[in-house]
Order: sequence, then structure tokens, then C-alpha cells
Amino acid sequence: MTTAYAVAATVTDPEMPMLTLEDLGVLRDVREDADGSVDVAITPTYSGCPAMATMRDDLVHRLRDAGYADVRVRVELSPAWSSDWITDRGRAALAEHGISPPGAAPIASGPVALNLLPTRRAVACPRCRSTAVELTSEFGPTACKALYRCTDCLEPFEHVKEI
Repeated sequence: MTTAYAVAATVTDPEMPMLTLEDLGVLRDVREDADGSVDVAITPTYSGCPAMATMRDDLVHRLRDAGYADVRVRVELSPAWSSDWITDRGRAALAEHGISPPGAAPIASGPVALNLLPTRRAVACPRCRSTAVELTSEFGPTACKALYRCTDCLEPFEHVKEI
């Protein structure tokens, strides 16, 4: 791991600041060239993620503050980000902050059928760990989260969608 990677790995997600970009699986690569320039690759959690510009700016500022004058951040769309890339440390941080971490991402081989019914997920309440939960909205405060309510402790909570 380069020093530039160690610096980039400390940058937090603007929408879920309990996670670093590394823990979220968005930080893909950091290359430090012989001339001192740094090239960073990031992958959005979904197409059109509004936080990408902030992530880029935060990476540039953090690396420049660490002494890297020439910093380039590029977006890599392939392979597409998967919620499976969230680290164990990231999953624990989500749960600790009351956000249900995603389960395993669905595996599709071939065409994906259009389904207009709510997505079935294995979700547990991050507060009491009960699996007696109900979906209240497929769309949470960010496009990558859904809203649930625990029917045991009655607490509402967010769940990071499996992608």
C-alpha cells in the first residue's frame, strides 16, 4: 500500500460518514507515479450518484493537504460496484450507526426480469437484531437505501440495498 493510498483510504463517504470510501468499496485504485503525481480510481455505488463530485473533491483536497500537488481522480464504471465490496469493518460501522448493512448481492446470469413487486431482502433490525421487519419505503434518503420498521421494537431504520 502506498502512502497516497493510505491517505485516500481515510476519506469518508459524504452520505454515510461512518464509512471510508475504502470501507464502502468505492475506492478502487491509487497509483503514485515516480514524479509524485497521484491517480485515483473510484466507482459509484450506482449510476448518477450525486455524491461522486464531493468524493472526488474530498480525495483531491485530502491528498493535496498531504503534499501531493498533482492529483487526478477518475471514475471507473466497469466492473459495476457491488454491495459485496463493503468491508466487514464497513458493515459493522453501518450497524453501529443504526443502518442495516446489505446482505449478499443477487447473482444474475443472463437477462434480469422486470419485477414491480418490492424486493425481498434478508433484513434484521440494527437495534434489536429482530428479523420481524417491514418495508415502509423502497426509497430512502439516498437511492442506495430503503426504509424499514422493526415490528418488535417499532424503531424505523435504513437498510443499504443489495446491488
